[in-house]
Amino acid sequence: MEQSGKDKRIGVFVCHCGLNVAQSVDVEKVVQEISSYPGVVHAEHYQYMCSEPGQELIRKAIKDHNLNAVINANCSPSLHEKTFRGLVQAEGLNPYHQEVANIREHCSWPHANDRQTATRKAIAIIKATIDRLKLNMALTPAVINLNKKVLVIGGGVAGMQAALRIANGGYEVVLVESSPSIGGHAAQLSGTFPTLDRPACLVAPMMAEVAAHPRIRLYAYADIEEVSGYVGNFAVKIRAKATCVDETKCTNCGRCFEVCPVAVPSEFDRGLSDRKAIYRPFAQAVPFRPVIDVLSCAHFSDDGCSACEQVCSENAISYDQKDTVIEEELGAIVVATGYDLITRGIAPEYSDDPDIIDGMQLERLLSPTGPTGGVVKRPSDGKVPKEVVFIQCVGSRDQEHGKSYCSRVCCLYVAKQSLLYKRSIPEGQAYVFYMDIRSDVKGTEEFVQNVVEKGRTMYLRGRVSKVFRDGDKLKVWGVDTLTGKSIEIAADMVVLATAMVPRTDAKDLARVLNIIADQNGFFTEAHLKLRPVDTLTSGIYLAGTAQWPKDIPDTIASASGAASRILSLFSREELLHDPAIAYVDEELCVGCGQCVSICAYKAITLDEKQKLASVNEAICEGCGACAATCPSKAMKHKNWTPKQFFNIVDVFTKEYE
Repeated sequence: MEQSGKDKRIGVFVCHCGLNVAQSVDVEKVVQEISSYPGVVHAEHYQYMCSEPGQELIRKAIKDHNLNAVINANCSPSLHEKTFRGLVQAEGLNPYHQEVANIREHCSWPHANDRQTATRKAIAIIKATIDRLKLNMALTPAVINLNKKVLVIGGGVAGMQAALRIANGGYEVVLVESSPSIGGHAAQLSGTFPTLDRPACLVAPMMAEVAAHPRIRLYAYADIEEVSGYVGNFAVKIRAKATCVDETKCTNCGRCFEVCPVAVPSEFDRGLSDRKAIYRPFAQAVPFRPVIDVLSCAHFSDDGCSACEQVCSENAISYDQKDTVIEEELGAIVVATGYDLITRGIAPEYSDDPDIIDGMQLERLLSPTGPTGGVVKRPSDGKVPKEVVFIQCVGSRDQEHGKSYCSRVCCLYVAKQSLLYKRSIPEGQAYVFYMDIRSDVKGTEEFVQNVVEKGRTMYLRGRVSKVFRDGDKLKVWGVDTLTGKSIEIAADMVVLATAMVPRTDAKDLARVLNIIADQNGFFTEAHLKLRPVDTLTSGIYLAGTAQWPKDIPDTIASASGAASRILSLFSREELLHDPAIAYVDEELCVGCGQCVSICAYKAITLDEKQKLASVNEAICEGCGACAATCPSKAMKHKNWTPKQFFNIVDVFTKEYE
């Protein structure tokens, strides 16, 4: 219930925040004015109230003045509200009898050059917060049961790293990967910058460890179909797609591959080689099992082919196998769905030619396990390209035709590829057209310089205006902006460093998970600095390039960060949820359902028979959208009641009459 303002003995503590507040606000005048405000029994200021000496001042004042409510006038509550509420709770006060009056972002910064206005506004903000605090209820956090099992969506480097960290921490992990094998794009690479390590040395051990880990249950060739529930208690439906192969019988002999009459472009080799309708994505695939692509398999067309079934001595082929839906109950989710490359059609000035390839295709040509065994050959005729042109920022930093953001890794993987190309073809010449070089990661600036100086790659600062076929060559028209001269190169092959983009199904998954994707389709974190791997939906975390373009070290770091957040979450036996949330006044509710449709967190349900809404306290995040929408005013917000709101309005209208 609401306490009377007369019961509150309020202490106000104004922070200088160094000069962030004190340079614009006259803190001494603020304290003098606030000291006589009704309900305030003590007020003081200090340079850094969040520091240990500043906190000790608050502790002493609580004891000396018998305070039962505290207001801290300082920076945003997102920074130190938790600190100060923990402090007052340790002194025996209810933490919801502490409030933050934001006089930095809301006052001193916007009025940095007007000390009089800033001071007047700071006083008004504090008075308004006092009048709100007088009606605050003493709340108790809700207790939520915690299922200590984790879902990791995506089996690339980020997903594997997060899964291994969590599993090694002692908790069960369900790892779901949509393709037939884990490994992600990293398994396609020929090497990594700046050390040129082979991915087999990095990724293969992770894949094997994931497959063998006793606490990791792997569902490859599976999709997330439905997610419900809330942090600590998610319910997930996973659709395991039919492989049409009984893996308990299959011996991986490979005879089915030999007899399959169907050949389609290999996704793993980026269309540079063919695979069969029954296939294994690559030689080191995990799980090491074949799957049948029902979209290309002749058995599922009018032909009714059964060549693989006939040759299989173990009777492992099962054409009538169906998708299965698996239900799991979990406490937290890591989203590590990775990235795609932007389609080449965004650059019409580069003609559609088999010898104009993207960076990932060159990775496959450079890889010893690739379609050419690591020997770079032109896709069109198999000739060794003696002159190769690399074009950076294709689709990146191009708001008109592509994406406005920088894909971050392109500068470095182009340098790596040009070096590996020179090692494969020592007599070859590589040219790189670039806007500028972004090599801001440890060891990478030296790496790029080494490529230029020792690898003898020719870097040309400028854009390419046109690439077209001219007989056996590809003509590249560009300009060197450093010399101001036009350039024409007769190349054997052109490599486009295309932009990294979210997976095409990212926005659909965002809707399933009830998380936010930005305008580009990448999943959005709760706070770029303070909560960089959290989403706004409690219990769901981000890892790797599902969030933004990253290199492998950054991907590993973000996945480890997501894992550590979950290990911290699971360190307790139960969860405590912030009780400052919405609630329903059942006497006023008419069951119109407008609150249900407006709730971004899906925390409100409607009983159609009783015509009554109810709030799930474990899901509600207290955003207040329902209270603002409810036409009958039945939906209310604890510690943000209409009376508190109008008290604040009254303060400001009086101050500025």
